[in-house]
Amino acid sequence: MHDFAGKTAVITGAASGMGRSFANRFARAGMNVVMSDIEAPRLNEAVAEVAGHGTQVVGQVTDVADGAAIDELAERAFGEFSGVHVLCNNAGVGGMKGGPELINQANWEWVIGVNLWGVIHGHRAFLPRMIEQGEGHVINTASMAGHMPGHSAYTASKWAVVGITEGLYNQMHRDGTGIGVSCLCPGWIRTDIANSERNGPENAAPPALYEPTAGQEAAWQFVVDALEGGLEPDAVADMVHDAVLNDTFWIFTHLDFVAALADKHDSIMENRNPNPMGWLG
Repeated sequence: MHDFAGKTAVITGAASGMGRSFANRFARAGMNVVMSDIEAPRLNEAVAEVAGHGTQVVGQVTDVADGAAIDELAERAFGEFSGVHVLCNNAGVGGMKGGPELINQANWEWVIGVNLWGVIHGHRAFLPRMIEQGEGHVINTASMAGHMPGHSAYTASKWAVVGITEGLYNQMHRDGTGIGVSCLCPGWIRTDIANSERNGPENAAPPALYEPTAGQEAAWQFVVDALEGGLEPDAVADMVHDAVLNDTFWIFTHLDFVAALADKHDSIMENRNPNPMGWLG
């Protein structure tokens, strides 16, 4: 897709972090923007900011795990504009502390509901009409966690997003639909995802008396510090813009993390046990 001006982008998880930067970047390119998020105050603030670029911007509070809410988002987007040309299935949550000994079913359902079902609902609600218009691009936010081992709801959801996104890419190109597809696999990005439990249901929280081990606390602090020192979301937004422009599938923010996958891929080709590795450290 080479002409952005006057077209429309829909972005979930748009009130902060990468989604907010995507909205600003596409608005600067001349696109109208539909911004959705579950946090109303942050969303209202972000909509006002993005509208400053001079294009039409609307905001809608949306729980992406709720299929009916995504249907409403699609109806509004297609109803207010002539079409939807860029769809960023970006909303995501990180889950909670704890290892395999603390599998909280409600937490897994919440994380997979947002991270995976949010993408699935986006495909279902938007793709048929995008295919009908014959032009568009879908960007699904996965993670480097979608390529590396991890016994968590977050990792499970992101592996699934990588798989279905590559499958969608194959199908869209095989069928000549005119729909481009990109899989965004961020590493450490300076966002608030480590605090995403603020939007989680009460029953998804750890038990009241649960105390993480010293090792789990250290691992969590490593993640928090790495995110704080991570790449700015605006830099990722430039990558996403360029991927749409150039019809690029993989969007990797940290090529050193990609290089770390070599041994895992070699173990597959050589049919040997993988060497134990932790996600990004």
